[in-house]
Amino acid sequence: MPVSGRVRILGIDPGSLRLGYGVVDRVGSSQLTYVECGVIAAPPRLERAERLTAIGRGLREVIDELAPDEVAMEQAFYGKNVQSTLALGEARGAVTFIVCDKGLKLSGYAPAKVKRTIVGHGAATKQQVGYLVRALLSLRRVPEPDAADALAIAICHARHRTLVGAEQETRPRRPRVR
Repeated sequence: MPVSGRVRILGIDPGSLRLGYGVVDRVGSSQLTYVECGVIAAPPRLERAERLTAIGRGLREVIDELAPDEVAMEQAFYGKNVQSTLALGEARGAVTFIVCDKGLKLSGYAPAKVKRTIVGHGAATKQQVGYLVRALLSLRRVPEPDAADALAIAICHARHRTLVGAEQETRPRRPRVR
């Protein structure tokens, strides 16, 4: 439950090697405050399942420590490399399971929508997104790219969450115990 008009939003940029996360607090209808950002990385020498397990454990720790009220994640896009697309889908599946298992609402935003919200056009570069995330949250420096993308996703959700355009991806339901 949100605390005293504050909604804490966790943005996630999923990946099977590196998962970017960014947390902002939205107070009232428009004020955003930076909380934390970072990257959860898994050693590339591990098998994909082991990497996803390591990233999943790190994500659980972030959720437990920072206690978000809502979570937003970048929606899948289709690439030319089938293996990369499959790995991203698996990473998104792991994130979806963890977030829903924690009882949190999960929303998804297309990469172009995130870029339009932050920069003003859907073809923005990572550098433009990072620069504007830094400016919007009054950060001293631009976060590393995966973390900046995650913060951009959180900001996008904060701006769209009360609008009809927010794309709800999953609302968790606890199974009934009989």
